This record gives sequence, C-alpha cells and structure tokens, in this order.
Amino acid sequence: MEKEPFVKVVEVICGKDQRYDPEAYFFVQEALAFTAKTLEKPEKGAGRHVTGRELLDGIRTYTIREFGPMALTVLNTWGIKKTEDFGEIVFNLVETGWLGKTDQDKKEHFADGYDFVTAFAKPFQPISAVSAEGRPTPRRRSSRKGKSPEDRRES
Repeated sequence: MEKEPFVKVVEVICGKDQRYDPEAYFFVQEALAFTAKTLEKPEKGAGRHVTGRELLDGIRTYTIREFGPMALTVLNTWGIKKTEDFGEIVFNLVETGWLGKTDQDKKEHFADGYDFVTAFAKPFQPISAVSAEGRPTPRRRSSRKGKSPEDRRES
C-alpha cells in the first residue's frame, strides 16, 4: 500500500490538532532526514531508527543551520516553544502511520531536552553580553570617557 502524500497527512493532522503550524511538520520531517544522514543511518530498515534524544540533537543543529539567529523566532511562530512540542509533532506523525516507532519510543523522551533560549538564542549573542550564569554583563567603558567627539578624532 502506498503512503498518502505528506502534505495530505499534515492537512489531516492540522485539521484535528491546531497547536502547530503545518510548516512545523515539514520542518521536523526535514530535520529527521538530516539527523538520519548525519548519524549515517541506512536508507531503509530497522537500523534507520532515530531515538528521541538523537532527533532532538539533530533538530537543534538543523534549526541553527537553517535559521541562524532567527531560529527561536521561527520555532515560536510555528507554536514550538519547548522540546516536548517536537515530541507531540513526531507522535502525531506516528499516529498517522507516516513515521514508525519502536516499543521503547515514548513522548517522554522529548521532555526537558534543552532550554530553547540556551539552544537557539545564546549562540548568537555577543560573548560580552552574557555571563556564565546567563546574566547580562556590563560593557567596558571607553578609555576616552569625557573627551569630546572632536578630541576623539584627533587621538
């Protein structure tokens, strides 16, 4: 039996579950293919299986690669705000039969995978802007403090 086109599967899912933009499903499908390729999984068969944690790592890498500093904004626009949302999308696809799963696969494997700000925003913040504790750090004061713009040009 031939699989229904992915676009139709996404339409059916989004008709029942409107939490996520349809683009989120296409993106997760692309991120899954990227992850399988990165992990050098075979094209077909049981060896192709990607675990929830492997997929979360692959999604993080793929998201940053695709969207750079806009990653967090794009994900939030699609309704994705935490790693559990990726699990919901994956298991919506499993329920349609588009994706397979093993008996060991659980939605819970997507829980608390990583903090979105740390994963998708922090890599693009200037190093001096954030301390190790995640607090903004003060900017260094210029040694030219107190000089007029004219004096600075002459220095």
